[in-house]
Amino acid sequence: MSAAGSEGNSLKVVVAALAGNLLIALSKFFAAFMSGSVATLAEAIHSVADTANQVLLIVGMRRAERPPTLLHPFGHAVESYFWPFMVSIGIFLLGGLFALYEGVHGLLELASGHGAETEHGARIWSYGVLGASFAFESWSFSVAYREFKQMQGSRSFRVTLMQAKDPTIPVVLAEDTAALLGLAIALVAVGLTDVTGWSGWDSVGSFLIGLLLALVAWFLAGRTHSLLLGEAITAEDDARIKALAKSVEGVNEVRQMLSYHLGPKTVILAMKIDFARGLDVAGIEGRINAVEKAIRKDLPHMRYIFIEPDATYRVQLDESAPREP
Repeated sequence: MSAAGSEGNSLKVVVAALAGNLLIALSKFFAAFMSGSVATLAEAIHSVADTANQVLLIVGMRRAERPPTLLHPFGHAVESYFWPFMVSIGIFLLGGLFALYEGVHGLLELASGHGAETEHGARIWSYGVLGASFAFESWSFSVAYREFKQMQGSRSFRVTLMQAKDPTIPVVLAEDTAALLGLAIALVAVGLTDVTGWSGWDSVGSFLIGLLLALVAWFLAGRTHSLLLGEAITAEDDARIKALAKSVEGVNEVRQMLSYHLGPKTVILAMKIDFARGLDVAGIEGRINAVEKAIRKDLPHMRYIFIEPDATYRVQLDESAPREP
């Protein structure tokens, strides 16, 4: 599957995650207020961060569609990578740091003897809302996972995750996975606090949720940072382009090929091709146009293609030219 083959459903995945996270965040805040659970509050902040992240992803998708300008002649496709990178930072700052702080602060308060062993309200609110949130997050996860499986094709899960040129679906999938694990941690923390009567379990749960979010943020930041720096096309696209070029009459071999993903659907492609001997300038231009046409027809995300004849062929042309006396 080409790098751009699964872009069409990215917006659907983000919108589904946005709607679910907004409702979940509101319900978690209510449950945290009613129960006094720190772990539930950490999960509420986590959902706020996720909701803000979906908004940023939509902003990036919209801004990436702007046409080229004199200042940005290759367009704005890189916005598709910049905003997911901001999302990874947001996960850490809004979700991870807050949860880590609440966890450490709560444990230090208990160690100093100032922490409260009992909390106001009924724990049933945390159980109910966390359970409902788990169901909503599972639905959002299933939407993202189905789209990820279409993107995956015959590749392994790890290869797809590390080679995906559209980070939107992997980002949402990682967020939803972290959310499900965070909810499980929060439920266990609330349950242990209820059974043992020691509110420190809430702080432990908050700390573990913070670590989880920090790990997810670290992975996403590394992946989107690599995309921002500019990655080459996939091995599948590489092989397909070389086959398409060699299918054009007059093309002997692709001697060199460089590629650069500006965005999921925008690639800069530079090629050095060895053409058949005996072609004049017009013949070479015709073959170059034919190669470009074949590539764009099969792989439309190859938006900017630059082809030059192989240097050895240019030398031969020069040597065959008539010499001045």
